[in-house]
Amino acid sequence: MPARPTMDDVARHAGVSRALVSLVMRDSPKVAPARRAAVLRAAEELGYSPHVLARALASRTSTVLGVLVSDLRNAFFAEVVEGLDAAARAVGFEVVLNTGGRKPAREREALDRLLSFRPAGIALLSPVLPSGAIGKAAESCPVVLVSRGSRLSNVDTVNDDGEAGAALAVHHLVRLGHTEIVHLDGGGGANSTSRRRGYLAAMREHELRPKVIRSEHTDEAGAKAVAELLRGNEMPTALVAGNDFNAIGAISALEDAGYRVPADVSVVGYDNTSLAALRHVSLTTIDQPRMELGRLAATALVERIRGERTAAARHLLNPELVIRDTTAGPRTKGRET
Repeated sequence: MPARPTMDDVARHAGVSRALVSLVMRDSPKVAPARRAAVLRAAEELGYSPHVLARALASRTSTVLGVLVSDLRNAFFAEVVEGLDAAARAVGFEVVLNTGGRKPAREREALDRLLSFRPAGIALLSPVLPSGAIGKAAESCPVVLVSRGSRLSNVDTVNDDGEAGAALAVHHLVRLGHTEIVHLDGGGGANSTSRRRGYLAAMREHELRPKVIRSEHTDEAGAKAVAELLRGNEMPTALVAGNDFNAIGAISALEDAGYRVPADVSVVGYDNTSLAALRHVSLTTIDQPRMELGRLAATALVERIRGERTAAARHLLNPELVIRDTTAGPRTKGRET
């Protein structure tokens, strides 16, 4: 495989100094048009393109936005990153991704690696990092949190209204006639607290007895939560899951145990990821606008980078109920076998 052409190769091909090539690649106004054209022509002929990270390190003027993703398997984050990347590219920034696999120690390492690139800003998507680590990172560059709140004055946040979203799920199930509604929460997930609050408030509003099973935002955790309900021999008629991934795991475990969804148990997810819309899944869920979350995160970072704002931005988006095939009226008697 041929070696990737370097800035030195371009300089030799164009018959100019490496310093001049560097000026051209940084789009410096100090270069005469004819010489700029010669360098760009040589770069095109050699197939050279400047490495964005190396250029940022050399110039100390970064166009890199670091993004820490909580869980690479969850389609929600892919859709948020898609919106963030599109908005960033539109104003001349590049996105670099890393993940910590939902583990605080690994997220801290991943954040340190992103900071080593000297990024212009960092977006943390539903991190499980302690607030102290987030605040320290914000001392180095602008930081925005997505799907997690913060009271730090130097950290921006972009969230959907989790309390309202979980309440929408409960209200929908109550309208269908359900009274036995259990919440599989997101455990230590960054947005779990607000969704749990919304579920509890809505259950109180309808004078129903709440029940929360501690879970996580994974399919494995959804299956384990259903196993816990099965052991207790008190299967409710409806489940409000912490997110779509959790809901899909719960549905799989229910069906393995002989329960029909929604005839025996209705299930509502959260996020409205691309998985939820698949025909064989067709999950009733709460939609939060993933692309818009990403776009707002990029906008918040760029505003900070350009010095357009110093006060913390607090974006809170309204969720919506999306009704599909996993919810129906409750069974009137025990499940059929």
